[in-house]
Amino acid sequence: MTRRKLILILAATTASGALALSVARAHDVPKVATGFVANIICSETFVSGLEPARIFSETTEAMPGVGLITWAMDYQVDRARKDVTVTLFGLGRSRAVYREGLGCMLDHGAAPADGPLPTATPQPALLPEIAGPSIVASQSPQLALALDRAFAEPAQAPFRRTRAIVVLKDGRVVAERYADGIGIDTPLLGFSATKSVISALTGILVRDGKLTVDQPVPIAAWQNPDDPRHAITVDHLLRHTAGLALGSSLEASLASVLEPVNRMKFMEPDMAAFAEGFALESVPGRNWNYNDGNFAVLSHLIRDAAGGHAADVMRFARRELFDPLGMRRVVIEFDAAGTPEGSSQMLASARDWARFGQLYLNDGIAGGKRILPEGWVKYSASPTPNAWVGYGAGFWTNLGDSLGANYRTAHGWPRDAFYAKGTIGQYVIIVPSQRLVIVRLGRSPNAPPQADGVFDLVRDVVAATSGSAKLAGGS
Repeated sequence: MTRRKLILILAATTASGALALSVARAHDVPKVATGFVANIICSETFVSGLEPARIFSETTEAMPGVGLITWAMDYQVDRARKDVTVTLFGLGRSRAVYREGLGCMLDHGAAPADGPLPTATPQPALLPEIAGPSIVASQSPQLALALDRAFAEPAQAPFRRTRAIVVLKDGRVVAERYADGIGIDTPLLGFSATKSVISALTGILVRDGKLTVDQPVPIAAWQNPDDPRHAITVDHLLRHTAGLALGSSLEASLASVLEPVNRMKFMEPDMAAFAEGFALESVPGRNWNYNDGNFAVLSHLIRDAAGGHAADVMRFARRELFDPLGMRRVVIEFDAAGTPEGSSQMLASARDWARFGQLYLNDGIAGGKRILPEGWVKYSASPTPNAWVGYGAGFWTNLGDSLGANYRTAHGWPRDAFYAKGTIGQYVIIVPSQRLVIVRLGRSPNAPPQADGVFDLVRDVVAATSGSAKLAGGS
């Protein structure tokens, strides 16, 4: 066989394989699309208490390209059974089911590993209270103008759809505002801001000696020393440098439904097992690739360390993190295997998201007690090499010299800011130099970068709160 013929055969084989893979992935598109919509409508109807029509229109409007298929999408909400069914072109049927205390779960036919959660008695908070029972009016005219601007809608799309803003200065709320139908106690979906909470729970396990940052993770499928995945560490997973060939989760658009990681999220009953079964596409630690599979694996580690069941995870999270911070309006959702959907499915009130940010502003301490291990906050914000967006260990960061960090600082963000971020407009921004936490939740397109108004919000809030006079309500 000549070299030319061999090359032609290899090229044809590769092309055929790629085409077969594309066809296989395209076959998943209806289920991925309907699973995404069913889960969000279910969560925000039965946990957040929002109207399904609003959830559907605001969410799909914020995602580029999705408008091409939403006309063919049908959703049915059964309030008696507390479930949501979505179809696309009458196909790709997905059903999400609400479970008391556990939020919503996509039904893939597998019986869930866990039943309802036992009633929990919250323990006294260690973090000083951030506000009273009423909405806190802006403590200065400048803050009021900042929030006016953040909630104002442009004359034409893309729209901001801001749902909630909470501003903490020195540990106290100095401004907050909510969209119609949303209030102080409304749990709101953080999407990938959930990853930062999983990072915190991972840190607590490191504090307790149950996990280590730089040693191979205890995943059964990777224990053979000859398996290159044996080298994957907690640090690789937190930084998205594990190298698993799952595709990318960086973009929320119609095109992203083809990524294997989205089959994991919307078609698999055991997300972690699916992710752990993938081969490597790069040596662990070499390349940065943001994908939700990394946090599915971390969530599996947390589940096992907590006791193996959803109820164990919630007891652990409440005892070690939520109760000490006074986070009372929190729901973590789980897959059928009982693993938290730690890449994107935590709901919490805007104030609770702010309390979480305050823990990081306080270097991991609440009420004099160390919640996170010493140095964990600095580690979380430390930049990951080759992460062009500016990413740390479970948080986005303005530290370092990444393209994203430089872009944000050029648009008014302080250089020391780091933050939890969820797709289509969710932010928990920590600014140590200003003693600020800024929470912004909504339904805004990811692009252009100015679409959600957060550049203006951060710049305006920093300017309004950085004077020498202490704001009313500060501590």
